[in-house]
Amino acid sequence: MTNDIDPRTDHDLLRGATATKVLTAAAELGIADLLADGPQSTGDLAKRIGVHAPSLHRVLRMLSGLGFVTQRQPDEFTLTDLGTTLRTGTPTSIHALMTMLWGPEAWSAWGELLWTVRTGETGWSRAHGMTWIDFYNRRPEASANFNKAMSQHTRAAAPALIEAAQLDRFRTCVDIGGGDGTLLAEMLQAQPTLEGIDFDLESGLGAAAATLTAAGVKDRCRIEAGDFFDAVPGGGDVYLLKQILHDWDDEAVVAILRSCRAAMSPDARLLILERLLPEVTGPDDLPTLLVDLHMLVITGGRERTAEEFRGLLEQADFTTVAVSESLPPFGYHVIEAAPA
Repeated sequence: MTNDIDPRTDHDLLRGATATKVLTAAAELGIADLLADGPQSTGDLAKRIGVHAPSLHRVLRMLSGLGFVTQRQPDEFTLTDLGTTLRTGTPTSIHALMTMLWGPEAWSAWGELLWTVRTGETGWSRAHGMTWIDFYNRRPEASANFNKAMSQHTRAAAPALIEAAQLDRFRTCVDIGGGDGTLLAEMLQAQPTLEGIDFDLESGLGAAAATLTAAGVKDRCRIEAGDFFDAVPGGGDVYLLKQILHDWDDEAVVAILRSCRAAMSPDARLLILERLLPEVTGPDDLPTLLVDLHMLVITGGRERTAEEFRGLLEQADFTTVAVSESLPPFGYHVIEAAPA
């Protein structure tokens, strides 16, 4: 028997929040964008950002330990390849995703985790006095960052999702909750005969026209605002729900699915893109379990098993046709359903 502490517990688990907040602070301060100009001293960076130089120096050393910068001299730092992911406006950027997931809004909600466990209510509502939907609807700047974060995440997931979806079967895709149109643009580029409808709340569609135009597919896509709890557009032969259902509890999910069902023809298909949990979880499921807890705290939604999705689909008059294998890089599955 030994009293040694497991290094994984000492470093990875207990100290994970420290690394997360350092990276979030680095993103909020714009350190990566400034270091993209070349090596700089702490003093120069501090002047450009307007912060306390000694404190910034300690953050930069931590970023060096995490591999996002290199400390070339005692007071000279340069950006690494990994660090470029914290830049804004680059193809591999996770800047908006980082600040959305772990910025002050979400961080304060996670501070209410104990209250969430005790009551079943979201930490977000406790911290902000309103739901996450109401919060983003009332704050255009935060909403724009949220939509940009979803775009950054979607762009990386798109190739595998598109291959699994077998788009050549379809004529018109309705992307429910499609936001700025990133996924739909990727799909239309991959399948030149496909047309699309990008459907979301007005607040989610602000950048859609620009995204679709930049991708060269605007002429094959209609942008339509609305609430999927009320109705979704008709006319599609495939309806897409990417990372929408995990935001909601079971009752709301059935309502969304019924809206889709009401708009669909008998031979149309529904594609649900979500992570899936196994019936019994273990260490390999940690990424999905982390997202599940994030949904608990932020939205009141959850990650689900394939069988749970089958049950919800049946309640909304759907039959599950197929469930794909786990897809890289985030472990999504494509659940295909047809009107029962």
